[in-house]
Amino acid sequence: MPYIKKILNYSVLLVEDESEEEFIILQKGIGFGKKVGDEVEIRTESRVFVPVAKADRSQLLELLGEIPPLYLEITQKIVAFAEAYLSTSLNEHIYLTLTDHLHFAAERFEKNILIENRVFWELKTFYPKEYQVGLYALSLIKERLDITLPEEEAANVAFHIVNAQREAEVQYDAMRASKLISKVMTTVTYVMNCQPDKESIHYSRFVSHMQYFAERFFTDKMLESEDDFLYNQMESSYPKAISCAEKVRTLIVKEYDKAISNEEVAYLAVHIQRLASRQWK
Repeated sequence: MPYIKKILNYSVLLVEDESEEEFIILQKGIGFGKKVGDEVEIRTESRVFVPVAKADRSQLLELLGEIPPLYLEITQKIVAFAEAYLSTSLNEHIYLTLTDHLHFAAERFEKNILIENRVFWELKTFYPKEYQVGLYALSLIKERLDITLPEEEAANVAFHIVNAQREAEVQYDAMRASKLISKVMTTVTYVMNCQPDKESIHYSRFVSHMQYFAERFFTDKMLESEDDFLYNQMESSYPKAISCAEKVRTLIVKEYDKAISNEEVAYLAVHIQRLASRQWK
């Protein structure tokens, strides 16, 4: 019988079984009166997530400490549907990335921050089955959260599903990218006067965004658009984040003699604001 390794709250437990596999269990009241080390019975109505990827353990637990467990439950249903529909297994890392994405999407919806998916058509066309999983995700979110996300979010979910089916491919010089990310992080921490915890989910989110940015930057696939709606929206709502992103743009032009668009600056500002608002010190 599995035993409790960590009690996140009365309804969410991290447990470990005899084979040292870690599980997250969601069940109303399952942790009441329990303590670490106690054995726990997994009932049929429990919602069990297996396994917890070792690399994701601390970040997933931190995430569950900050957001309603319902988001992880929704992710589990999406993953189960995807694995059955696609007849495949998905990397467990998706429990972290997709749960975080769904919560962020809901946050953006509530704040009326619109972010265009520039590869919506490509994902919908070239990954039709994964896109159908995305549409299922939107219907589930509507049912469970009473939130009607735009159809573009179906493509975002499809992106996570596609990535979870294959190993990551190295598409750019990791050393060069790391140097760029380090320079950007130094600028952000100084301008925003925040010192992120490098073990936190917030820091991980920002680094993930910068990894994708570096990939686009060094492969000449930067986002380009003449529509400055998001930039203007961020400039109006979060002027300090935009100012910081502009300083990053100045740094990049100086260091690499290469311009970046307002669209890239706006996306960067979104993530700067998110990082700083969670970890201001």
